Amino acid sequence: MRALFAVLLVVAAPLGATGALAQNMPEAPAATAPAAPAAEAARAGTPEPDRAKRLDALFAALKAAPDEESAKGIAERIDVALTPSDSDTADLLMGRAALALQAKDFDLALQLLDGVIRIEPDHLEAWNKRATVFYLKQDFSDALADLRQVVAREPRHYGAWAGIAIICKELGDEKHALEAARNALAIYPRLDEVEEMEKTLSISVEGRPI
Repeated sequence: MRALFAVLLVVAAPLGATGALAQNMPEAPAATAPAAPAAEAARAGTPEPDRAKRLDALFAALKAAPDEESAKGIAERIDVALTPSDSDTADLLMGRAALALQAKDFDLALQLLDGVIRIEPDHLEAWNKRATVFYLKQDFSDALADLRQVVAREPRHYGAWAGIAIICKELGDEKHALEAARNALAIYPRLDEVEEMEKTLSISVEGRPI
């Protein structure tokens, strides 16, 4: 997704290839006023009903996309739907983190992303981008931990599943790499890079079909 774990696209692309995936909680309403449903949903860590329906429809369309080009177009719409952001502070920090990542100042990028996560614990792109930084620093344990935070919040985040597959494969855990790759393809069947990985891993783990 913008989201396709940066290493598949090159340093500053993934989840965020089309922009920051920022999930933010709106400010709480005044104590004297009843909370709006959208605000209540955000505080509960769940998407607004309309956005949830839109995402469901988009993910269904992604799975049924007839070709790679149409799938990419749908994936871009998913990115937009996953990126409601009304936190100027989080957006500012994400922008600075992207610049730090491009400059390969990984320590600064981590500090900035830590700040985003403190402000917005459900900010998918912050978790995903921080996983990318950890990966580039060869801190695979922390990278995996952050990617699992992403899929815990959005199990259909195929980019995070792809990242998990990549890291598990590099660590020699081909069984879990295959499982993660298949999770990604179940969501985005026309994800070519992962499709090739799944084919290789399935032969390695399960052997060639008779």
